[in-house]
Amino acid sequence: MEEHAYPLLLYYNTQIVLLHKKLIFVFEMRKLILVVSMYYEKLFDIRIDADLTQEGIAKILGVTQENYSRWETGKEFIPLSKLNVLCNYFHVSMDYALGLDENKTYKEVSLDKNIIGTRLREFRHNIGITQKELAKILNTTQSTISAYERGHTLILASFAYELAKKYNLSLDWLTNRHNTMFISQK
Repeated sequence: MEEHAYPLLLYYNTQIVLLHKKLIFVFEMRKLILVVSMYYEKLFDIRIDADLTQEGIAKILGVTQENYSRWETGKEFIPLSKLNVLCNYFHVSMDYALGLDENKTYKEVSLDKNIIGTRLREFRHNIGITQKELAKILNTTQSTISAYERGHTLILASFAYELAKKYNLSLDWLTNRHNTMFISQK
């Protein structure tokens, strides 16, 4: 079994970032910012529970070990298409795999950009915001949101995760894995 490298100290511009267990400490200008329960912790847990190496899970996902390592350590966000493969293979929900919910209940699906786009639009209407307002929340353009909603482009997993964290949106609902839009409060 591989050892997860904790604590990890990173330097980024004027910030010092210390990663330890499920906590991230960001030191900047004498401020301490604490972020709890990182999404990528579940990727590690799922892999360890399956008794796989990073190389083994990378092979399942059709990527290099280096790519998978960047996802598991939070250096990059796992693409929605690869997250879907992981969830289908290990029979877990997307909400569980990203640490949004402890419910593992899962339904195998193929991602459909049109369904995801329609559900994104339904979600946006449900919370009463415009494409322009959603674009501002996600720090992107209105044309990008429009492309997602029309099914021309698959939403970035990092954007979907940001909406899930901010609004309790279920990524399993967004990807048509179940019919409940919001994650129940814990």
